[in-house]
Amino acid sequence: MTFRTRFAPSPSGHLHLGHAFSAWTAWRAAQDAGGAFILRIEDIDTTRCKREFEQSIFDDLIWLGLGWPLPVRRQSDHFSDYSRVLETLRQKDLVYRCFKTRKEILEEIARAPHGIGDVYRGPDEPVSEDEEAERVENGEAFAWRLSLDRCRDHLGDRFDRMVFHDLDHGEQTADPRPLGDVVLARKDVGTSYHIAVVHDDALQGITHVIRGEDLKDMTPLHVLLQTLLGLPVPVYQHHRLLVDENGKRFAKRDRAATLKSMRERGSPAEDIIDQLRR
Repeated sequence: MTFRTRFAPSPSGHLHLGHAFSAWTAWRAAQDAGGAFILRIEDIDTTRCKREFEQSIFDDLIWLGLGWPLPVRRQSDHFSDYSRVLETLRQKDLVYRCFKTRKEILEEIARAPHGIGDVYRGPDEPVSEDEEAERVENGEAFAWRLSLDRCRDHLGDRFDRMVFHDLDHGEQTADPRPLGDVVLARKDVGTSYHIAVVHDDALQGITHVIRGEDLKDMTPLHVLLQTLLGLPVPVYQHHRLLVDENGKRFAKRDRAATLKSMRERGSPAEDIIDQLRR
């Protein structure tokens, strides 16, 4: 099996040192394994993502000395792919329309029995087919949520036996229950990060997902989707997150920490790479 990993930034701002560390960590792993490093642009948020930031990503990574095969997959060009994934889950009756507002969701969570957690675990009373059809006809906003109860019924014993391999910690149990019934799409946005990432990782033959530890809690959900869709489960590794001198994570809004600003100040790329090695 050829080692294939990827760096998949969202062009909603300029890359910062934290992004550089993630990209360089994945690229180095591919180099060490004699494998491939893939760049993917995750721009399903068409409101915040901009082509100028996409070009800046290319410029920053080239400046750091990273390379990747062409063409680069841009997710906004492939919404129909993700709609088909959602339709597959609909045909399996694993998702449901949720018309509740954020306020209503929080109120329902607050009414849940003590100790059940702070995530949404499905409606108190399901919406009838007639009511659902009427609300859709009236143009009400809704989200498509993945029903964990239906997933458990669909998978049976397999639901509790899902595992994935973590490069640092070995075999791990994939338990998506702490996440509740997550949103997979909305009326006005036909996909989510979760659908798009598992589809594209499978499509592009990604064998190793190397990403920040801030996404570690999402891995069980992604393994669940991979299991439901019959997709391969990659090996995962969640690296540490870089922080500034005050112990805060780097953010796109912090212009001083962007790679673009460092390039424009004439900072040598070698100095940045040395920082990433520490």
